[in-house]
Formats: sequence, structure tokens, C-alpha cells
Amino acid sequence: MGPLHGIKILDLSRILAGPWATQVLADYGAEVWKIERPGVGDDTRHWGPPFLKDGEGADTAESAYFLSANRGKRSLELDITTDSGQEAICKLVIEADILVENYKVGGLKKYGLDYDSLAKINPRLIYCSITGFGQTGPDAELAGYDAMIQARGGLMSITGEKDGLPGAGPQKVGVAVADLMAGMYAVSAMLAALHHREKSGQGQQIDIGLLDTQVAWLANQNMNYLVGGEVPVRQGTAHPNIVPYQALPTQDGFLMLAVGNDRQFAACCQVLGESSLAQDSRFTTNRLRVEYREVLIPLLEKAFKTRSTAEWSRMLGAVKVPCGPINTLHEVFQDEQIQFRGMRLNLPHPIAGTVPQVANPVKFSATPIEYLLAPPLLGADTERVLERIQKKKH
Repeated sequence: MGPLHGIKILDLSRILAGPWATQVLADYGAEVWKIERPGVGDDTRHWGPPFLKDGEGADTAESAYFLSANRGKRSLELDITTDSGQEAICKLVIEADILVENYKVGGLKKYGLDYDSLAKINPRLIYCSITGFGQTGPDAELAGYDAMIQARGGLMSITGEKDGLPGAGPQKVGVAVADLMAGMYAVSAMLAALHHREKSGQGQQIDIGLLDTQVAWLANQNMNYLVGGEVPVRQGTAHPNIVPYQALPTQDGFLMLAVGNDRQFAACCQVLGESSLAQDSRFTTNRLRVEYREVLIPLLEKAFKTRSTAEWSRMLGAVKVPCGPINTLHEVFQDEQIQFRGMRLNLPHPIAGTVPQVANPVKFSATPIEYLLAPPLLGADTERVLERIQKKKH
């Protein structure tokens, strides 16, 4: 049994931030009731191709996008705009520990499903609201989508090739990181609220805004600006505070080099056959290497072009200099380390036979994760869950 066995989650969220959070909680052993619009379901069910194939190779209605964020849940088709749907939600709230929603600010109040209304039914309820801009402020009522949050929150200003180079200009990250990080902040917040409730018996509302989240996790880039006073700029794969720490061209591709200290730099230079670089007064410390970045990097590029990515990876790895290839996803899932760690798995699926999944990266020693439920078909559990709740009530 997972560490959250016995915890019940009422999931009124859709798209990615909320579903990602509740999938993590499901992996940890919580029972998750995913509420979906009758006949339509979560918007991401329709975000394809690609779609999961059935046993005969034909497309099902299950999109890859939906399958990425809804493992371990039970799907209930309920229309929250109707009296019967609202009544069913309230019955579930009585049993629930946590409710997760990502409706616009105030959007659930007209249905009597806002925090104040539901806290009267269950004062122990932890109610997690995820929106684009949070519950307060001049833009609280605006819709928020990942790409525009990446832009407004500063991420796109530091992502992409350096100005003046081919392909320069702002870039978004290749996955919806603002949504995903909001989901992960939501997970930790809900677990913290559960801990507080264990001591106090008191539930509470959690307010998470995607924009707040995006700003928060810029980490060292935030502090570079706040402490140094200079606005960070795009540097491609390079690091603003560490040199050399970027992709470098090799004989047959690229190598991502991640030198984190002076010892590693000296070892790197020795492997390259350029030991004199480590003794050069311009490069002896990281601070100096950052200052003379534009001098050092061309010298390293010339050296790295003499061998293949695999050769450099092997040689640098032998002297404990962090580096690696820039893999495609096909190469990622062929990686022996990824395979050994069990990061790909298959779950039984009622239409396709099996469905591929990417495992949760957390490994518990005492309460290992059990992967029991594939992402659900729309409404697959409506009657079963509601009947069970009704029986408990009587």
C-alpha cells in the first residue's frame, strides 16, 4: 500500500496542472475520483493525435495527452450544473480529504461548490484551487494558459539561443512546465495541509496561481537579477553562473558538458589534451571562467570536435566530469539506466490490452508505489463509486 492509502481525493480539475498533481497523489496510494463532463470529459481526451490503438490497430478515443496525466484515477461523469450533479458532489465531499479544482475564480460558487460552502459540509476538507493568476489581484479573473504564463513569468526571456545567433529569439520549453510545476507545488502544499490537519483537525483552502509558480521557480535567475541588478538574457544551453556548462559540438553531434567546480575543469582539460587551459590565469576559477567565457568556449569547441560524443562521454566519465549526450526520446527509453530504474511500464487497459506509462520517479523503501489502474475510460466508475458512497451513508 502506498503512503497515502486511505486518503480520498475529489478531482474537479482538467487539462494538466490539477490532473498532474492528482496523478502523483494517486501514485502515492490515494483514491482519486475524477469528475468529468458527461459525454465530453477532460478536454485533453480530445488533444490528439496520437491516440491509443485498440487490439486491431485502430484509434481509440484515448489521447496520449490524457494518458500522460490520469493514471490511477476513477472517472465519474457528473454534470455539476444540475441539482443532481451538485448533490452527488456534496456526498463525495463528505467522504473526501482533499478537493482539487481549476475553475476560474468564483466559478464554482454559483453551484454551491466553492470552499466556503463545502467547508460547512466537511470542515476537515482541504480545498486546492489552481488558477492562472491566483484568487486575488487585478488579473485574478483572467484565464491562464501555460505558454503565455511562460512568457509573462519571465521564462521565455531566458530560454532560446543567444541574441545575434541563428535561430535567436524567445522560446517556450518543450513541455508545459508552468502547469507541471504548479501541479508539483500543489502536491507539496496538499501534503503540508494534511499534516496540519492531522495536528489541528482543521481543513483549509490552498490558492495556487500559475504565474506565481512560474516566477517562484526561476530560482538562481531571479536572484541573479535581484542581487546583481542585471536582467538575465538568453544564453542557449549555456549557464549564467557556471562555465563551461553547455552543449559543445563533437565530431558527430553534441555533448552536454556540466563542469561544476575547478577540479572538474582541470580534469576536463587533461582529458582534452589541453592541460594548459587549467593553468591559464584567465580560467583558474569559475568566477574568472564566467568573465572570460567568450575566450574559453571557442577553445573548448575546437578540442571537442576531434572525437565523437560517445568517446568524450566515456573518457570524461572516467574522471568524474559530468557530461552526456543530448538524447531523443527514443534514445531516452533505450538508455540502460532508465530501463534498469523501471521508468517505462505497461498497465492493463480495457480497450487496448495494455497502455504504456512513465513511472513516478519516487522510490519509497517501506511503501512502494503500486501501479494498479490505467487512465480511466470516461465515466467508467460513476455507478460503482456513487453506490458505494450511498451505502456508507446508510
